[in-house]
Amino acid sequence: MRQKTFRLLGNCSLTYYRRKWMSLKKYKVGYTTGVFDMFHIGHLNILRRAKEQCEFLIVGVSTDELVAYKNKKAIIPHNERMAIVESIKYVDKVVPQVDLNKFKAWEKYKFDAMFVGSDWKGTKRWNNYEKQFSKVGVDIIYLPYTIGTSSTKLREVLDKIWHDIVAL
Repeated sequence: MRQKTFRLLGNCSLTYYRRKWMSLKKYKVGYTTGVFDMFHIGHLNILRRAKEQCEFLIVGVSTDELVAYKNKKAIIPHNERMAIVESIKYVDKVVPQVDLNKFKAWEKYKFDAMFVGSDWKGTKRWNNYEKQFSKVGVDIIYLPYTIGTSSTKLREVLDKIWHDIVAL
């Protein structure tokens, strides 16, 4: 079996070439948020696609208290969801998302791109964010929604299983 060899130009190191490649990314700091309950491929796709476009990706994980605003309860506790997201190679920093105000997050983290699923595009809330963020030079990037899987669908399946077990 032949080994691949790489010839570096001059005295340049692999670190130099990695930095050059990183500088080709459009955004320096990206930000996205989510509940990330029952982590699935849709979550991974968002994080991967966001990281492809920025050098440093910050991910806000919704606290249990924030999830309750939807009259829902996360199945996986906040600290465990933070640990799961933190372990993903596309993520550079994980922070708690304590409220829905994305502009407050920008004031704290100074990102230049906000990544969100395309299912939010055109909604009143995100149209307002687009106007607000354009004033400070932040782009809102809508990433393709992964059809076929969601935490809501997973929860429905689990609820049905639980209902069937209780009915026995």
